[in-house]
Amino acid sequence: MANLCNRREFMRSAGFSLTGLFIASALSCVKSKSNNPNIVLIYADDLGYGDVGCYGAKKIPTPNIDRLAGQGIRFTNAHASSATCTPSRYSMLTGEYAWRQEGTGIARGNAPAIIKPGRQTLPLMLQNAGYTTGVVGKWHLGLGPEGGADWNGEITSAPEDIGFDYSFLIPATGDRVPCVYIESRRVVGLDPSDPIKVSFDEPILEDPTGKDHPELLKVHPSHGHDMTIINGISRIGYMSGGKAARWVDEDMADTITAKAVQFVENNQDKPFFLYFATHDIHVPRVPHQRFAGKSGFGARGDAILQFDWCVGQVLETLDRLKLADNTLVIFASDNGPVVDDGYKDQSVELLQDHKPAGPLRGGKYSAFDAGTRIPFIVRWPGHVSPGESDAPVSQIDLFASLAKLTGQSMPENAGPDSMDQLNTLLGETKEGREYVIEHSLNGTLSIIKDGWKYIEPHKGAKMDKNTNIELGNDPNPQLYNLSKDIGEKNNLAPENPDKVKELSALLEKIKNA
Repeated sequence: MANLCNRREFMRSAGFSLTGLFIASALSCVKSKSNNPNIVLIYADDLGYGDVGCYGAKKIPTPNIDRLAGQGIRFTNAHASSATCTPSRYSMLTGEYAWRQEGTGIARGNAPAIIKPGRQTLPLMLQNAGYTTGVVGKWHLGLGPEGGADWNGEITSAPEDIGFDYSFLIPATGDRVPCVYIESRRVVGLDPSDPIKVSFDEPILEDPTGKDHPELLKVHPSHGHDMTIINGISRIGYMSGGKAARWVDEDMADTITAKAVQFVENNQDKPFFLYFATHDIHVPRVPHQRFAGKSGFGARGDAILQFDWCVGQVLETLDRLKLADNTLVIFASDNGPVVDDGYKDQSVELLQDHKPAGPLRGGKYSAFDAGTRIPFIVRWPGHVSPGESDAPVSQIDLFASLAKLTGQSMPENAGPDSMDQLNTLLGETKEGREYVIEHSLNGTLSIIKDGWKYIEPHKGAKMDKNTNIELGNDPNPQLYNLSKDIGEKNNLAPENPDKVKELSALLEKIKNA
């Protein structure tokens, strides 16, 4: 608790207050719980800064995302808090940097719940504000108590225990077992006579593995991903049983999108919060036949087409139910792009001149900006004027900002790193955050302030040999002037020792707050 209080005191001294977030300072039209807008958070998986049309992509059409951007604010300096999925999601839902807590790295498919019941969270805050809350899609934050979830019974320590009224989940990722959906604490379609077993330590060899039976595969691994075969694709981890409940990858986008649409339909007469965490464009990329082969850029390009369709289905539902004008839509990605992340799906061979990271350096896992700078769009018709903003923003601030919007005060133990940035998100100002913190796979931290980016020294590998991504590690300090060098090509640390000292000191202060 002392550390938590210190963090709050540090942020107050920097001019940020997380307490006393009252509705009087939100938009004048929001006057009571009944007038709060619906909130839809569409969260892409591994979507890069340069992957969509409104951020510069020329060859892969994304009309629905582009439409959203045309009707809202397109942020050009927005960041996930981490360059990988689990810590980004943890930070966004708790308002705490994941690197402050052990056990928040990329979660196994059978990991216990990382966000423990009783923890203050974004959905719990909105639930207390009168919202019906739902999460649909990829979870990857662990389920169950220590020792893991009971896949054959009721799953405790689930989203329903941290503020969600409803959940329909991909437990971890598509490339990790268990390959089943979970709805409201139970595996969907499970035959009790065929119980599920899951292991990430000892092999379960009741089903064939990709390593031993490559002839059974329709998608082959490029590295790792060679354990139990489900639907012709070998995964990370071992699984047996649950055959009637196993998903079909080609139908995944349709399945979760239908559940997202259904949640909106079921709750259209009351304020709702939908966290729609899509699986595209994460591996394995096995899009529905409507999209397979249609982009000309391999399975990754096809998955982008499919993801854009998912976005369109949600937007069309809001239009059909006449909810669009009273719905705040937030669009983001959990981290930057990766092309080969474990499967031979022709995404590398057919990448052509498409640049998933746009002008940025690095990618998923990296300390360079492509790891965490992501597409980020905010739409609220009649309240947000369409346009573009270069204000520095971070997903970690959704907690405090939406608390402000909905008239909720922040308890002392809630969202310790989250700052109220509501005016920035709604386009009232372009000032944004004083600083942005980035976190890479290796644990390297970076700080951006006034257009300068400092990457702390790290002795880890400079290149990930599997994904061919620059990780941004260097045993020496790195300093980049992003306002002039968005591609982080020129390390200016040797010529600017005072700036290095200033930013490294600020980063250390934040780390120790």
